[in-house]
Amino acid sequence: MRLGFDVGGTKTDAVAVAPSGEIVARRRRPTGWGPDEVVDTVCALAADLAAATGTDLADVSSVGVGMPGQVAPGTARVAHAVNLGVDELDVGSVIGARLGVPVAAENDVKAAALGAYSLQGGTGTIAYLNLGTGIAAGYVSDGVLWRGTGGSAGEVGHLSVDPNGPVCRCGQRGCVEAFAGGGAIARRWGRAGALPVLDVFDAADAGDPRALGLRAGLAYGVAAAIRILVLTGDVHAVVLGGGITALGDRMLTLVVDQLEGSAAASPFLRSLHLTDRIRLLPPGSPAAALGAALIGAAAHEQESLAHG
Repeated sequence: MRLGFDVGGTKTDAVAVAPSGEIVARRRRPTGWGPDEVVDTVCALAADLAAATGTDLADVSSVGVGMPGQVAPGTARVAHAVNLGVDELDVGSVIGARLGVPVAAENDVKAAALGAYSLQGGTGTIAYLNLGTGIAAGYVSDGVLWRGTGGSAGEVGHLSVDPNGPVCRCGQRGCVEAFAGGGAIARRWGRAGALPVLDVFDAADAGDPRALGLRAGLAYGVAAAIRILVLTGDVHAVVLGGGITALGDRMLTLVVDQLEGSAAASPFLRSLHLTDRIRLLPPGSPAAALGAALIGAAAHEQESLAHG
């Protein structure tokens, strides 16, 4: 049995994966604040999964944890997970000692990329584009996650696509994230609400001029990210996931219109068939937790080979 955890700012999603690759149990808990509470949340969920599958933690072969923040390549040390109150946490050592199981860690978006790859059939090359509070992506080719030299491959959120666009929290103007990130849209909307992006779409449907501009900006930013990912990686598919994708066709139709509009003026862009490459994960997909489980399993297999 392999366990995978997607540790988010509000909740942690956990899955148990059988040797066949099938998800046999899934559980969620609110995520605690700070390193100790994060560790407690993961360990409590591990116990939940063991109980749900009728197994003992001693029967678990590996654990993978996906978390926001930076994960140094070749380590299970997470840094700068500010949304969790974690400055630095050696996930492998701390959680591994609690559970008595080998533990690997990865950035949550990169873990989701690997999970999305598996859920999409596990062939070819994909880019996973996470549309949430922020914007980031991950590449997977023939089952291998591409991290880049320092682990920053796929950080498309902070590519500027309009030098006169809105100011981004990174200090630039017109970043993809400044247009399409849920956090940036909420700040620019400036009205209290549990689901600001949904509120913007509803207000736009009612004709609110400011909401119409924000909604158009979101579509512009997502379309720009898709073009960037295809032009730099020539991927078979760009898989969209994250909280904003719960809008479904309300969002996707506008993004497709943006892509078709730019392609109308460019034979080169038309030849790329960008809209045919878009895939949308279903709401509530376990991609990140599944990807974390796969990362944990791969790390365990490599360690086993290294030790004969």
